[in-house]
Amino acid sequence: MAITIKDIEQARKNLAETIQPTQTLFSRSTSDWLGTQVFLKYENEQMTGSFKMRGAYNKILSLTADEKSHGVVASSAGNHAQGVALSATRLGAKAHIVMPVTSPLIKVAATQSYGAEVILHGEYYDDAYMLARNLERDRGYVFIHPYEDPKVIAGQGTIGVELLEKVPDLESVVVPIGGGGLISGIATAIKALRPQCKVFGVINESTPGMYYKFKGDSTTQFKNRPTIADGTAVKIPSEIMYQEYLSRLVDDVAKVKDDEIAEAMVFLLERAKTVVEGAGAMALAAAAKKTLQLGSKTALILSGGNVDLNALANIIERGLGRRGRLARLKVAVSDVPGTLHRLTAEIADKRANILEVFHDRLGIGLDIGETSIEFLLETRSLEHVEEIKKALKESGARVL
Repeated sequence: MAITIKDIEQARKNLAETIQPTQTLFSRSTSDWLGTQVFLKYENEQMTGSFKMRGAYNKILSLTADEKSHGVVASSAGNHAQGVALSATRLGAKAHIVMPVTSPLIKVAATQSYGAEVILHGEYYDDAYMLARNLERDRGYVFIHPYEDPKVIAGQGTIGVELLEKVPDLESVVVPIGGGGLISGIATAIKALRPQCKVFGVINESTPGMYYKFKGDSTTQFKNRPTIADGTAVKIPSEIMYQEYLSRLVDDVAKVKDDEIAEAMVFLLERAKTVVEGAGAMALAAAAKKTLQLGSKTALILSGGNVDLNALANIIERGLGRRGRLARLKVAVSDVPGTLHRLTAEIADKRANILEVFHDRLGIGLDIGETSIEFLLETRSLEHVEEIKKALKESGARVL
């Protein structure tokens, strides 16, 4: 049975001494980019670095002393793991967390630091989920579901109440979707308190099952792929979450690619001065596509900030590339003295900064007497990159 606004109000009382309401701030730079008033909900600043603490604490708080004594078990790509781990420790229960082997190291280490036993298993969340359910059956642990649980959903729904307290005339909210617990809770609150406010979901193109389910498309064949938004990498969409919540409460959903997510991450880092993980940038990535009817005031949920620093450099490079701030250009030229000097002079004349140069005389597709040269350039915009390509072509280079 689906939760109601009363469940969310009770969850808010339960969390009052534990969870601090996160900031909801107007963003001038994001508003200028999207062409509407944008408010950012900073759940990346929540305890454990994501919204997941809300639902996990509300659920574990509801357990009996006997249930807590048996311990709890959860499956998670990282953020739910941390929320369960810290909540269990604070409430006197031992947490056992099954995480995919692809989980970012920062999330694994943080989960362990909050007092949980971590078990790495499987490539996707669904694989970890199956092992966790087996541990529940075999060892008597209480399973803390990341989304198919009324207490968890009600906890996440407190975000919706906070949003409307700060922006009572909100016209839309954009929420990332993994399993669906976050958007279900927020949508329940929003539709109860302000029914005319649109609720839009964002689904990762690498794991698009819920997108096709929402669109009523059962024929499209797809293959799940690894993604920088690991927090939303749910392989099989939940029929329960779709039927009880998304189909009733969500107005539309959009798909986003990893490159679009990376661009949004870079924008938030540079212009909003905040660090988010891939899933945390999905709302902005979707809004930037400008296919959703956001209205005059929209809120974007920055759902988490637990980004793997080892991967951040690559993500920043991809994001800068999307915005024309960084470019890799590869050209084929005659392998004669002075060629490199001529090319670098053209690049310097266009006021681009050369970061790296790589030569290859044996590359596929090169003629005898040719060499390929790849430049990594610091540039100003996509138009600037095209100007450089044109100049290189006019100097005799073949842009690959």
